[in-house]
Amino acid sequence: MPASTRHHRALAVFVHCLGILAAVPALPSAAPEAAATPRPPAATPQPTTATPGSSAAAPPVAATPRPSAARPQAETAGPTVTQPPVAVVAWLTEPTPPSAPPAVAPPSRAPASAPPQQVTVAVAPESSPAPRYRIQVRNVGNAPVDTTVRQELPAGSSPTAISSGGRSTRAGGASTEVTWRLRLPAHSSTTLGTALAATAPGQPLTAPACAFTSDGSRPYDCATATWKAAGAPAAEVTEAPPWRRYPVLLAGLAVLLLISAALLWVWRRRRGRRVTAAALATSGGPGGDRGTIYPRPAAPKPARRRRTPPVWLLVGAAVVVLAGVVGTAGWTATRQVSQIDTQKQPTSGAWAGTGVTGPVGVPLRESAFEFTVYRMSCGAPGSAEKTDGGAAPANSRRCQATVGVRNVTGDHQPWHGQLQRAYLPGGRWVSTDEPATRAANLGRDIFADPMAAGTRMVLPLVFTVDGRDPPQQLELRSGVFSAGVRVHMP
Repeated sequence: MPASTRHHRALAVFVHCLGILAAVPALPSAAPEAAATPRPPAATPQPTTATPGSSAAAPPVAATPRPSAARPQAETAGPTVTQPPVAVVAWLTEPTPPSAPPAVAPPSRAPASAPPQQVTVAVAPESSPAPRYRIQVRNVGNAPVDTTVRQELPAGSSPTAISSGGRSTRAGGASTEVTWRLRLPAHSSTTLGTALAATAPGQPLTAPACAFTSDGSRPYDCATATWKAAGAPAAEVTEAPPWRRYPVLLAGLAVLLLISAALLWVWRRRRGRRVTAAALATSGGPGGDRGTIYPRPAAPKPARRRRTPPVWLLVGAAVVVLAGVVGTAGWTATRQVSQIDTQKQPTSGAWAGTGVTGPVGVPLRESAFEFTVYRMSCGAPGSAEKTDGGAAPANSRRCQATVGVRNVTGDHQPWHGQLQRAYLPGGRWVSTDEPATRAANLGRDIFADPMAAGTRMVLPLVFTVDGRDPPQQLELRSGVFSAGVRVHMP
């Protein structure tokens, strides 16, 4: 056998053995009791007290002691007990090799559940000609609570009546808010009320309300309600132009088909008359061939030019088809252009769901979460400070948005602070200031754990912006591939 063949065979056998070793699963480790218990020894010595007479009468007998008791027996028996070999001790004391990794993936992070609420808020509109709201604040705890209740009024509206203890202040921009400072005993509730001056008769107005801690920094709970005028007429819908209505288009198409069929029928009738007249002229009259049984041999006929449809008919049909194509293309393009929202800024990666836009206080739902922005307050320019102790820009300030988040899916869902954005004038945007948001939530990282299914949390989100203009929009989303929601700030 050539040397090369022997080498190839040896290499094949070696590779085959490696494959078998790799396919054999790791052997389970032995139980501690089994590893600690050796085989029964051949002869187990009985330790006795060494005396001069007995040592002379009976010589020492070598025996193999138990591995676990090797050192104590050696100390007590003295020279009568032999030590086990070093290799045996090393084999018995060798640590057990680690077992194979589990086939099941380790469990994921536990979803975050909403902390228990000590104060709850409920808002309901009243059936009245003017906008009126009823706010119920309840203390469900076992101790008295000092709370600050704030109601954000719609842009351009002003309060006409406020329940006792409340006062109206400008919240910045065109919005106004009503504030109450309350002390709620344990397991008690109070009802507050506001009435607004309607800016536009019959227009729905949304006014959210939140209960904060005594210093007004952290929200307990928030709620919202939309007032609608009783018996308000439905909003008039602007009708589309006649050439964009389906019935008109179908009627026009039917008329064109009828006109084309009539023209075709007239043309065929005239052509039939001409053919009949030409045949009679060729045969010599209606009665020229009477009495003949067998037909005469066919006489050669003069070659005639095949008749074609009139030019006016072809031109008319072409004009009708062209008008139909141009009209259909124009109607389709007009509909697509009218559906484009010129006020909406483009987003990257919005592949799941449809983007939703709305005002403050209105619940907006996307693919996984339902977001509700209740209010936003911004500090004075230059009031922002770095949470890590560094220096902040001179004109920067922090804007805190009170946001309600509800998981509308059947599974826990994560969300990330870098995906929550505040848009400034000019198209610039900033993400959530996570250290400031953690500080506003009393050191709790709200983005660390996913939200449990069906839970709802009301929490502050902090954005650090520069300049004097507050954010114009908030973009909130559950993931990179979610279309998200946009909230217009007043």
